[in-house]
Amino acid sequence: MAYAHINSRATLAAAVLGSAFALCSVMQSALAADPGDEAREHVLRAEITLSHFMRDPNMKWLRDNIGRATAVVIVPEVVKAGFIFGGSGGRAVVLAKKRDSGKWAGPAFYTIGTASLGFQIGLEVSEVLIVVMTQKGMDSLLATSAKLGGDASIAAGPVGIGAAGDVTADMVSFNRAQGLYGGLNLTGSIVKVNDEWNAAYYYPKITPVDIFVRFDLEDPQSMALRDAISKDTAQR
Repeated sequence: MAYAHINSRATLAAAVLGSAFALCSVMQSALAADPGDEAREHVLRAEITLSHFMRDPNMKWLRDNIGRATAVVIVPEVVKAGFIFGGSGGRAVVLAKKRDSGKWAGPAFYTIGTASLGFQIGLEVSEVLIVVMTQKGMDSLLATSAKLGGDASIAAGPVGIGAAGDVTADMVSFNRAQGLYGGLNLTGSIVKVNDEWNAAYYYPKITPVDIFVRFDLEDPQSMALRDAISKDTAQR
């Protein structure tokens, strides 16, 4: 009987996770019909989101440590909704530092979704920024999908004007939110490569390895975003 109960909860969690990804897809599809237009618009939103975090006085730890990052994951909007059972979903823009030159490459596009179980009521929209601090964390993003907290460890970043100290995790996450939730726990989230957006933005069959490792893609559409992250990391 206990096994049946556990199995039932696991099945429900998987269903909620699928619903989170579906919710994300529906919301994004409503914004624009063409995936290339969606991707380009998301790059502009990612630039604004990065500015929000870097100018926030409570993000001192982020500003002091972003220069050590191997990659930055920017999610302009994560929608978290639930009544008893909830899920979260959003689209991510990722920039990564090339190991040979130290230059920032990208963007590459991903989808992030998480299932959460608990007594949750409300709707929250969050901006999320994840700094990838280790090569293990970067390698997880080169796969088709990765589980945060499994394939790479993730910790919530220190927040506050006087925030300091070491955080020993492959990835460190920050979120800025208004709503009924106190925070956004990304442990257990699944990060999946958004092949549709990557193909529409660049060309078919492109992979994150192509974008971050094999090729030097000087995409003019994302120059402002790459310049912004280069400036933010160079000053730290």
